[in-house]
Amino acid sequence: MKNTWRFWSVVFLVWLVATAIDRLWWEHFAGLPSWDQADYLNSALDHGRALGVLHGGQWQGWKALLDLSPKIPPLASLVNGSVMAFAGDLPGEAAWSLSLWNGLLIFGVAAWALSLGGQWVALLAVVFVSMAPALVELRSDFVLEMPLTAVTTLALWRLGCWWHPKKGGSWSQALIAAVCCTAAVLVKQSALLVLIPAVFWICFTALKRGKKSFFQLLTCLIIVLVGVAPWLHHNWITTIGGTNRAVIESAAREGDPSIFTLESWLWYPRILPGQLGAGLLIVGLSGVSLWVLMRWSKGQTQADFFFFRDDLLDWRWLVVTLFCGWLFTSLSPNKGDRYIAPLLPLLIILLSRGWFQWGLWFHRYCRVSSSFLLPWTFIAGSLTTMPFALSAQVNRFSNRHEGPLQEVVQTARGADPSGAKKTLIVVPSTPDLNQHNVSFFGRISGGHLVGRQLGSSANDVEPVLKQAEWVVLAEGDQGSVRESALILDQAVRTSNSFEQIGRFPRRRGGSYSLWKRKINVLKGKSFSERFPSLAVGLARGPKGLELIFSEVAVQHMLDGHFMYREKVRIAALKRLAINSNDNQAHWTLGLLAVLANRPDEAAIHFAVLERLIPENPWPSVYLSVVNLADWKPWNSAKIIDRAKNRHENVVLNGLGDLSKVLGGAVWKIPAASRSIPESVKRVEKALKKSDD
Repeated sequence: MKNTWRFWSVVFLVWLVATAIDRLWWEHFAGLPSWDQADYLNSALDHGRALGVLHGGQWQGWKALLDLSPKIPPLASLVNGSVMAFAGDLPGEAAWSLSLWNGLLIFGVAAWALSLGGQWVALLAVVFVSMAPALVELRSDFVLEMPLTAVTTLALWRLGCWWHPKKGGSWSQALIAAVCCTAAVLVKQSALLVLIPAVFWICFTALKRGKKSFFQLLTCLIIVLVGVAPWLHHNWITTIGGTNRAVIESAAREGDPSIFTLESWLWYPRILPGQLGAGLLIVGLSGVSLWVLMRWSKGQTQADFFFFRDDLLDWRWLVVTLFCGWLFTSLSPNKGDRYIAPLLPLLIILLSRGWFQWGLWFHRYCRVSSSFLLPWTFIAGSLTTMPFALSAQVNRFSNRHEGPLQEVVQTARGADPSGAKKTLIVVPSTPDLNQHNVSFFGRISGGHLVGRQLGSSANDVEPVLKQAEWVVLAEGDQGSVRESALILDQAVRTSNSFEQIGRFPRRRGGSYSLWKRKINVLKGKSFSERFPSLAVGLARGPKGLELIFSEVAVQHMLDGHFMYREKVRIAALKRLAINSNDNQAHWTLGLLAVLANRPDEAAIHFAVLERLIPENPWPSVYLSVVNLADWKPWNSAKIIDRAKNRHENVVLNGLGDLSKVLGGAVWKIPAASRSIPESVKRVEKALKKSDD
């Protein structure tokens, strides 16, 4: 008991030291959050406000909460936003959540390594995890990989405890593993790359063990599905679209190697020396090789290493999940340093065993006392890893992002809880000023300024000149923008609609300028006035849809708070109060519900329209689609079957077959494989005609 208490005290001390170093970084060396970092900070801020724990927000229900995580699950942002309520909402203050996630990671590594190799192996692993350059960077960079790594490590450890043929198989182990797996997936769906192969192995083992293990497995799968279902049900369409852009389109855009090339399979092993440190990697891998060789020899004396254990079954679980996790991660088309992070703690535990093996070798062949050797192994490991971590952080410091972002935001009266809701159009996109970090600094302390980017198309010019209130431009480097952004830049500068409010020098050359619409320049017709006529265009099918969503896409940039929606809703409800069969009002409210991701509300209005205009097939199409979005495929199939009795429409055929397949009618797959492509071609043909 005494030794156990001492062990966990040292683990806690390591976490305290790591946290102190992290705080030094955040207080003195951290720069402005870039694109990803600001996006995750915004997400934490949004969730904290939605929970009602941060100034400027309040609880508005579960649907409003789930609206905030359309592409990435909400658990990390919920935790991070709650930490902001206590620590503060500036980036350095919000980063206290990373220290908590790091504490969870250190606990998981310590507990797992303790069960594998004893206290000295566990302490080595804890120190290496605290010093590994890649993990140090994740603790000082506001991204999701630190919480993902922490929770995934915990999940794999608990799955291994349940899987163990001798010590596993209990209900408590199964339930804890299920909760940990659910948490990992709710941090980021990429956890599945690591968890899926481990779960496959669990499934195979459970089926061999008998009924008890089978029912445990079934219960665990239900727990995971129930835990993930609310978020996935609400956001599955945007999640699929976001995953496609983040994985497939991003890989193509960044020129990542094809998975069929050797370069792809060597991508992650190639970067390991920089992520862990060459010394840790070389000594650890050679020690693991020595361990394998010594096990094949006559044996080794371990009696005087009091806290040493060596269960090969436990190590088999770690090694196989590590290898399979690397395999699945390498199969992902998009490559990135951060994506391998969930596997680094497993590798570090294995490398720690290799370091410890060298201690065993010296003890056996060099007759070095264990009481002298083990502490020096610990110190040598620390000194070997520390320079790589320091070097990586110094390099990051020299490349940190700096700029006048906060001055720009303050001049536009952002971060002011008493200010009106504003949208600042951001034409440049640089690491030190972009729509994401403008939104974050514009909303801290209860502010209401959001940043939105326009300029990706020449079609953005006219809406900006007619509708925008605030615009920020760049003199010098424009960042990662298209040439069309320069057209918008010049249009704002040369128009008589805007006046320059201020110019802010950039520390690396150039400047940013803030522009405001002149008081005497009137805006064009508001979007809330045009919205009903656009909504009625839904009756035209694909032609109307294309016009609506092209205009909505720009409007959601111009009006980052979606303030038009309430005006439109009130006007439509007034029309319904006068005439409950008002077509325009139902089209308007149906479209509003679609844009707000409320398929159940949209279904009400499309069902009314299906009755009011039976000669038009499109209300039935939309009603079917929103039922599919709401996970009601058989309702969708019934709607299509009724509509097909009244209309001859290829799109109805494709939707009907798709609905039945999603509802479980696998025998409809051959028909769907013909009707769905035909439906897509018909829609594309209609859109092409509208363009002509």
